[in-house]
Amino acid sequence: MRISFGILTAVVIFLLLIYFAPINGGSFFRRSSGSIISNGKKRSYLLYVPRSYNPQKPTPLVISLHGFKDYPARQMRKSGWNRLAEKEGFLVVYPRGGGIPAAWQLYNYKDPSRNPTQDILFISDLIDHLESRFNIDPSRIYANGLSNGGGMSVALACTLSERIAAVGSVVGAYFYPLESCQPARPVALIAIHGTADKLVAYHGGSSERFDYPFPSIPAFMKNFALKNGCNPNPVGREINDNVHSTHYPGKADVVLYTIEGGEHAWPVGKRLPRWLVGNASTAIDATQVLWEFFKTHPLSRVKE
Repeated sequence: MRISFGILTAVVIFLLLIYFAPINGGSFFRRSSGSIISNGKKRSYLLYVPRSYNPQKPTPLVISLHGFKDYPARQMRKSGWNRLAEKEGFLVVYPRGGGIPAAWQLYNYKDPSRNPTQDILFISDLIDHLESRFNIDPSRIYANGLSNGGGMSVALACTLSERIAAVGSVVGAYFYPLESCQPARPVALIAIHGTADKLVAYHGGSSERFDYPFPSIPAFMKNFALKNGCNPNPVGREINDNVHSTHYPGKADVVLYTIEGGEHAWPVGKRLPRWLVGNASTAIDATQVLWEFFKTHPLSRVKE
């Protein structure tokens, strides 16, 4: 009986590994952890390298930033970037925010010492580090993030515009003041946000967690588009029954995907079963949407 139970346990574990492997990227052995010293401090990250990586071929890099009080492994699991990286052939890095709890230092607007300068330097140093180890295509480096990480991605667009080709924000928390955003060049931005988000309200204002006057998401995107020199008259499109997009066209496009009834979570589309995703929307796959946008917005598009 013990042998039978042991065999059954082994089979269950094996099946779980098979099931969750695609969530985490298809292979446990393509993932690695690392650290660098940035501004005198040790900063860590997780990295995924696809099987198809060729040192002789310039390869895109996607930087994916976790949310407030979160960490890289959870961002890896929630976003599903690894599986898409395996399919499309790009590297993904998941940096860890600073402090305890881990966060990108944009969130405490009442404390002047909480500013993103060190985190921005960390991301720049991390790009340098990865470029020294891999053949990274400098025209195809993209940043994205969830909530606090989405807001940090916009901060990177404002401060590392000569390195970051385009950014994506999922239920982004925009603490970084747009009036402080002075990029050397326009950076394309795509954002995904739900109308039922209780932490970062779609129509702006304070939330359950933050006593902060968040901007209205549509207004923030419009203002970013104007800063980018986009056409001020957006083009609307119905994606499906629950999702519509607002597109401000230009060399550095700005696009907002609005999910009716969407909450504060990374939309997963149909790639995960409903029982596993909790409050995450299944109306679209945010990761796939971001990547399709990134592919059409290399750095050279704006420099032309």
